Amino acid sequence: MGPGVWSTYRSMTRDSGVHGHRLAPGTLRRIAAFARPYRHLIAAFLALVVVGALLVVATPLLVQRLIDDGVVAGDARVVTVLSLAIAAIAVLDGLLGLTERWLSARIGEGLIYDLRTTVFDHVQRQPIAFFMRTQTGALVSRLNTDVIGAQQALTSTLAGVVSNVLTLVVVLVAMMALSWQITVASLLLLPVFLVPARWVGRRLAALTREQMNLNAELSTTITERFNVAGALLVKLYGRPEEESARFGGRAARVRDIGVRIAMSNRVFFTALTMVASLATALVYLIGGNLAVRGSLTIGTLLALVALLGRLYGPLTALSNVRVDVMTALVSFERVFEVLDLQPLLADAPDAVPLRPDAPATLRFDQVDFRYPGRDEVSLASLESVARAERPNDTQVLHDVSFEVPAGHLVAIVGPSGAGKSTVGALATRLYDPTSGRVSIGGQDLRSATLASVRDTVGVVTQDAHLFHDTIRENLLLATPEATDDDLWAALDGAQIGHLVRSLPDGLDTVVGDRGYRLSGGEKQRLAIARVLLKGPRIVLLDEATAHLDAGSEAAVQRALDAALEGRTALVIAHRLSTVLHADQILVLAGGRIVERGTHEELLALGQLYASLVRTQLAPANGGNGTQSARSRPPSTATREPAR
Repeated sequence: MGPGVWSTYRSMTRDSGVHGHRLAPGTLRRIAAFARPYRHLIAAFLALVVVGALLVVATPLLVQRLIDDGVVAGDARVVTVLSLAIAAIAVLDGLLGLTERWLSARIGEGLIYDLRTTVFDHVQRQPIAFFMRTQTGALVSRLNTDVIGAQQALTSTLAGVVSNVLTLVVVLVAMMALSWQITVASLLLLPVFLVPARWVGRRLAALTREQMNLNAELSTTITERFNVAGALLVKLYGRPEEESARFGGRAARVRDIGVRIAMSNRVFFTALTMVASLATALVYLIGGNLAVRGSLTIGTLLALVALLGRLYGPLTALSNVRVDVMTALVSFERVFEVLDLQPLLADAPDAVPLRPDAPATLRFDQVDFRYPGRDEVSLASLESVARAERPNDTQVLHDVSFEVPAGHLVAIVGPSGAGKSTVGALATRLYDPTSGRVSIGGQDLRSATLASVRDTVGVVTQDAHLFHDTIRENLLLATPEATDDDLWAALDGAQIGHLVRSLPDGLDTVVGDRGYRLSGGEKQRLAIARVLLKGPRIVLLDEATAHLDAGSEAAVQRALDAALEGRTALVIAHRLSTVLHADQILVLAGGRIVERGTHEELLALGQLYASLVRTQLAPANGGNGTQSARSRPPSTATREPAR
């Protein structure tokens, strides 16, 4: 069968489920757009494929002449010349193969680069809601498996179709010219070859799908157990013997399916070899008898045997060509599906940067908000569990209005689920309000460029995420051009410079997966250093000390004091001890601001805020603080009715 056996194997074992798939309109046009930069390389590549297909019959025909006109006729000169010609064709074929491979690699790897960078850039622009709904593994698969599958449409699949068609035509013409009787007899054996191949191919395709699913389950188990959080959870609550047994069971299923695939592969290749051997025997039987009677020369017989080995591979591959082509095109379509998902947030056509000289005043005017549904931000195929959803009409914020004057600190408190973090997400333009207006310096954020909003607002979240990289690289995320002096100034301002200096590798210390080599307080202070390095005019603190012990909280609070100095600050707090000195406190409940005022004013009001204080602070001071506050004279605090 020659090298074509592998293309035959790949073709016959593809998932035939794509056969009835209908491509989205315009898919081929979009593929052509990606291929256009490589059109000259593709043309040269296909030209070499054509030449290679023509060379397939050259050697058998030269062998025919070498035997008949040289060996049988006793002409040594003909033997020498034709032998050299066969050697030259072999060298030429090798050079063509190398050039084809180089062109194929240039086209394929270039296309992979273009697709990956385009998809990555597009996904980066998606809103945070997209990442909250999307299964990471499915998204990674689009960047790897589907991108590579799409690339194959313009290299191996295209080349395979062109090469197989030309090879089949040239071989059939040559064989018919040499002996139509033997050619017809050889074609009659095709069903004997094709039917078993298709049956084994379908079985292999099913087994391969099952193996991929089992490997995915095994990989998920390994990933969950071997990341820092998973390993800690297993050590604290897991039973090692049961975990090992569970993993062993899944690994055993992978082993068993691997054995079945290996045996099916062997059956497949054995069947191909047997049929090819039977066909060769048939040619020798018919051709040998014809040669004995003088109807066929020895050289012709040997040429027919050589050509036969180049006949069945292209025939079988072309019998499944629609599946080959559709498999590659569907990969392109799955990539385009991601590219067609328009980001929920984007710069308006007339967007302008926030003015750096405008007061850093943050203002909410009658803001309503509901979270977007799946159809607005995601794809069902990228979610781990895709199910029909009702339209999302649940409103999270209702008529929220407040102002944080430049240089002031305003805190937002309230029970869990009140909408505090949603306010923070709107302030940083991770979302746009459903109605109403969020502005900085009097400019609606929807009319500002996203880059200027990111430059103006710095955020310290409850879970300070750090990449598995050095301290230096994690800090440079804020300001890539920062010098070492800038980094140390930010670290000192965040009250963690002394710790970093004490580390053996200093700024080049690797923080580990998600920063797990550092304590919670240390991670928070590094996050604050990152904000200080960025130098925003507005700082948002979202539960920045919620899960820290008293000692870490005190250290982080000192770092926060440095970060907030001279800046406008919006603090979302769970621990009320962190907002006692805010210029104003907003109490959020049910998505509405129900109280606003200073700490003392809200305590005197004796409503929801006072209840929250009693819950959190009274145990620490025996209730004296609350009692004392409640005994003060009435204040001017305003309470807004819960609507």
